[in-house]
Amino acid sequence: MPTYLSKQGLEDLKAEHAKRITQIRKEIAEKISAAKELGDLSENFEYHEAKEQQGLNESRVVQLADMIRDAVIVNESTGGTSLGLGTTFVVEVNGAQKTYSLVGSNESDPMSGKISNESPIGLAFMGHEVGDLIEIQTPGGAMTYKIISIK
Repeated sequence: MPTYLSKQGLEDLKAEHAKRITQIRKEIAEKISAAKELGDLSENFEYHEAKEQQGLNESRVVQLADMIRDAVIVNESTGGTSLGLGTTFVVEVNGAQKTYSLVGSNESDPMSGKISNESPIGLAFMGHEVGDLIEIQTPGGAMTYKIISIK
């Protein structure tokens, strides 16, 4: 399954992957080694904790490798007429203007204005144009967004 990412998003994943392989693996191996020196492993909390960390790290390494392998770079859209993956746009909601970017799910960060193209809000924006009014149902009730501009 493709992983939609910006160039920066792919670089971030590669950096995390490299850090987990070169640095975090080593740190966990040192913790395991130190815990083994404490004696009986059957009731050794430090050992079991380090082994759990090792398993979680290795799972993330595999997940990152898969995402990097399946990465599809989405170029930032500039000057387009409709909203799509990679588009940055300005909306008006409740009298305030907000800037959002439609990104792949792995890069989403709603607090920074990065909305996943797979989220209900992201899906609602897809394909709309400047001037469109979009009503989105949220847990707090219906919200109406007006697309002001596409960057």
